[in-house]
Amino acid sequence: MTATANVPATAAEPALRVANVSKRFGANKALDDVSFDVPQGSIFGLLGPNGAGKTTLFSIAAGFLFADSGSLRVLGTDIAHVSQLQGRLTILPQDASFQRNVPILEQLAFFRQLDGKDRATAEAEVTATLELVGLAQYRKRGIHALSHGMLKRMGIAQAFLGNPEVILLDEPTSGLDPQNARQIRDLVRDLQKQRRVTTLISSHNLAEIQELCDHVAILDKGQLKVSGPVDTILRQARQLEIETSRPLADGERERLAQLPGVRAVEDRGPQRYRLQLDLPDGMAADALVAAMLRSLLDAGVTPRALSQGNSLEEFFLTVTGTSHATGN
Repeated sequence: MTATANVPATAAEPALRVANVSKRFGANKALDDVSFDVPQGSIFGLLGPNGAGKTTLFSIAAGFLFADSGSLRVLGTDIAHVSQLQGRLTILPQDASFQRNVPILEQLAFFRQLDGKDRATAEAEVTATLELVGLAQYRKRGIHALSHGMLKRMGIAQAFLGNPEVILLDEPTSGLDPQNARQIRDLVRDLQKQRRVTTLISSHNLAEIQELCDHVAILDKGQLKVSGPVDTILRQARQLEIETSRPLADGERERLAQLPGVRAVEDRGPQRYRLQLDLPDGMAADALVAAMLRSLLDAGVTPRALSQGNSLEEFFLTVTGTSHATGN
């Protein structure tokens, strides 16, 4: 399947703009002319299978790596000058670590002091943020007192300390059980509402991204496949699976492909077909189903089974051809 055109960002000035970014590691092209915008105030999901380039892009956005070509701007500032974004951009790496025996309050207050806060102000901010994530009672203890889920919450607290405008969260629920993962998602959503920041999340959990994010970009083998609002992408994700009483002739398949709202018709096995949909605004899926059934019945073909799909995971599988979005 060819790459889907980007959906234009709605905000006039994006919080983060990736423009024609490429990055090589030896013979491997980790990112290949990638461009997309992250709208201000959005929760933006970054998806891709192993080797897609997610971690490389996150590292460039955080200023840990430099692109070979192209540019990446955060809040209008080229990331090459990341020091100018101090206090405005924060990141939670997937493997964030903390000092084991240093009290949590002291560790997080130290980060705020690096941003120029005095000790009393830093401790007050940390205490307030730990209260928000449910860890205030542990503030004078070391991280040995925290479970894995609590450590994730502590990382979220660090990322939201102060008044950042853009936050990068790399796999914030990785390794958590479903209950703790749910708590982290709720926490990110609640903090987003309170702080009105822009949050960019890398995740291998497609259902999580669909639930949490309002915009998404999908990378595959270093190339951008699609980016835009989740609801717009889900309209493209719609598909119909149909089993017919006999194989369709070429002309019959062509008539299905020409129906309004049908993007492509794929063979899925003996007498089984998948219709990839891209419904125009205002067109209901039921109207397309009715038109498809009429076309088949007029050709003397009896539908034996029909199912509909509409999920980010299904769209991901379509554009990447992989079994699941795992790894970096």
